Amino acid sequence: MRPLIQKELSLCLHPTEIVFLCFAALVFVPNYPYEVIFFFAGLSAFFHCMSARENGDLAFTCALPVRKRDVPLARIAVAVLFQCILLLLTALCIAVKQLTFPAELLVNRAGNSANLAFCGFGALLSGAFNLAFFPMYYKDPNKVGVPFVVSSAVQFALIAVMVALRQFPFYAPLASSDLSHCGMKLAVLLGGLALYCALTALSAWLSMKRFERVDL
Repeated sequence: MRPLIQKELSLCLHPTEIVFLCFAALVFVPNYPYEVIFFFAGLSAFFHCMSARENGDLAFTCALPVRKRDVPLARIAVAVLFQCILLLLTALCIAVKQLTFPAELLVNRAGNSANLAFCGFGALLSGAFNLAFFPMYYKDPNKVGVPFVVSSAVQFALIAVMVALRQFPFYAPLASSDLSHCGMKLAVLLGGLALYCALTALSAWLSMKRFERVDL
């Protein structure tokens, strides 16, 4: 598995995947829909798969002495790596913002405020993308566009729900920009991370099953 992951990073990595990690800094932009940050993690996976397709990577990889089911697992592992780095960088930027910005600039009128709960929602968005994108992609690896459109639609539908929830009074503790209600926000963060792990694991299992049936 390690050589396959190294191959993905060496031969399939698209330059934009590094650039998109910098988008964690978007949490410093006032009144911005911060959930869009995690769309770029999905876009990163799309560019990775498209770059690999254009270079005939799957046929090359399957000619190597590796198990066929490990091929999608390695690529998903790379996607998870970049998603986790983006989530970590976003959390660090949020911590810096909480410590340095005045209180009036911490309130986000365009979506959820940057806090612990937001990181949990970000993890959920990435997990939902993984489940929608990778199993569909590995059913027919020559078609990258349709899986990306479908998975992006799923992400933006969830983003719309998250933004809409901000308008309800019961959601106010999670939308607060200060350090109040930390217990509730931490629970949402842990729940989002748990869902991310579950959705990604299911995505990897379905992708391996489907890719084994693909005739290259």
